Amino acid sequence: MLNDHAKLVKFFSQCNEVIGRKRLQKMIYILKKAGFPFEERYQFHFYGPYSEELTLRVEELCNLGFIEEKWEKKSNYYQYRYTLTDGGEEFLTHYQDMKFPVMTRFIDQMNGQSSRFLELVSTMLYFDELTRDEIEEKVQAVKSKQNYTAEELQEAWTFIDGLNQHDA
Repeated sequence: MLNDHAKLVKFFSQCNEVIGRKRLQKMIYILKKAGFPFEERYQFHFYGPYSEELTLRVEELCNLGFIEEKWEKKSNYYQYRYTLTDGGEEFLTHYQDMKFPVMTRFIDQMNGQSSRFLELVSTMLYFDELTRDEIEEKVQAVKSKQNYTAEELQEAWTFIDGLNQHDA
């Protein structure tokens, strides 16, 4: 019944903290596209792929006390920080037999990247039914204000190619 919630709690158990709602959205989407068993549906949004389901599940996990959401005021916006609670760890004990691949390597790689980069990667993955050239054209069209460089696109392709190397 709460398997999809447990998958998210498992994600949080494999990372120390996620800083930013946009980063969280992109990380889960990228992991899903890499073959990890997340079920949230995504639509294309202003900042790339976005899942209302993910937003609601995270809110529910916070309300249940399994995830802690802290926010701090930055210059003109709020930054959110998410961490697993002791209640979340306890919740996972009920799902010990749920087979879920280790994501730590990918989480660490994504946490080492900027939100801008994760937005680029997730947007490229959103249009993965197109050819590489078509994807780059589409990204430049829908993200024209970002002015992604050829180097950034190549770095994103290298990152995406590395996603296919996990044991799901």
